[in-house]
Amino acid sequence: MNDRQINFKNKKILIYGFGISGISCFNFLKNKNECKIFDDNKKNISTKFRKKIININKLLNTIFDFIVLSPGIDIKKCKISDYLKKNRSKIVTELDIFELSYPKINKITITGTNGKSTTSKLLYEVLKRNKMDVRLTGNIGYPILMEKKVKKNTIFVIEASSYQLDYSKYFKSKYSIILNLNPDHLERHQTFKNYAEAKFKIVKSQNKNDYTFLDNENNVLKKLIKKNKIKSKIIKINYLKYKKYFRQIYNIYFDNLSNKRNLCFVLKIAKILRLNLKTVIKTANNFKGLKYRQQIIHKSKKLLIINDSKSTSFSSTIPQLESNQNIYWILGGLAKKGDKFTLKKKYFSNIKAYVYGKDKDYFTNLFKNKFFCKKSSTLKNLMKNLIKNINKDDTKKVILFSPSAASFDQFKNFEDRGKFFNNLVKILLKKLKYE
Repeated sequence: MNDRQINFKNKKILIYGFGISGISCFNFLKNKNECKIFDDNKKNISTKFRKKIININKLLNTIFDFIVLSPGIDIKKCKISDYLKKNRSKIVTELDIFELSYPKINKITITGTNGKSTTSKLLYEVLKRNKMDVRLTGNIGYPILMEKKVKKNTIFVIEASSYQLDYSKYFKSKYSIILNLNPDHLERHQTFKNYAEAKFKIVKSQNKNDYTFLDNENNVLKKLIKKNKIKSKIIKINYLKYKKYFRQIYNIYFDNLSNKRNLCFVLKIAKILRLNLKTVIKTANNFKGLKYRQQIIHKSKKLLIINDSKSTSFSSTIPQLESNQNIYWILGGLAKKGDKFTLKKKYFSNIKAYVYGKDKDYFTNLFKNKFFCKKSSTLKNLMKNLIKNINKDDTKKVILFSPSAASFDQFKNFEDRGKFFNNLVKILLKKLKYE
């Protein structure tokens, strides 16, 4: 355990993509290896790392032992695309480095289309409440290689994206969870089949002593199980068996079907780990959630405002549309390739949609003849008019900010978008003395 970099010693390594993941890989590997840095945009690299930058001409003529690729990089569309294709066998990820450095550490890996971060955080809090040495890492924003003082009994809860898994070669997990699967990131994966198979890699890499937790109702996952020879113990989550636990949950955060279903996975894995399920219920009832993920930012008798900026597809928004009444739905941005609006007609009368952003015309045409829909150029103008003119009668209303689209037309990312919305609502409510 002391010589944790035994598999990465005296190697020549290229780190391509120097965001938070790239920096953590560099810091982990630099002392015992020759590391070089490359990024499509040099401005992303801090001046203190400039001496380690390799220019593109030298890079293309250098033989590396490993190429550590940031999950955000698309091999097909980057500056050294041809070079990466020729050297595909040398590409590894941060997850691979962790696996090769800590092969015996227990890992619980959570993936899926919707709810990964929330479920990871909830499970982390459950394990922490049970006095375990648990770390929350991965796509949730905490690089796995930055964790210190890793012991034999340390448990890692890892949120894994399709991008991370797609590039990984060696990563394995004792417990693998696929919450759900819906078409997403098709601009990168091209087809839903490719996307699903990238997620399913965490199952295919397991052995007979490992556990797989899957959505019992997902037909895509059922087909993948039949197609592949799975060695792990497969546990299919039957949601109907958990109704008795839902009656003990009073946290509004678990009012929608999606969050309830994801809670079932936490209950099941807690049982496998022989934890007291009462601690899961208690943790769920005290759960605050994560910023910009179904975050309740205002609650009164007349008005509930939810910030779900993390929503970048219809599949992540629909559970909210099914779970609330009298909804003023705020959405917009860059529509996702291959995304489908599958909300049942019975919910249409419950919705008024307000659309902003680059693809506002696309969304407006999509909702035509379904329910009221009004468009605006910016989120600021939209919200200003909505809150000012919303009727202040006794009917309770829900303003649901769930964009169902990427944020890059007007914001840096979903966090930037979520922060902007929170600040905007705070200013408008104060100005209008809305209670």
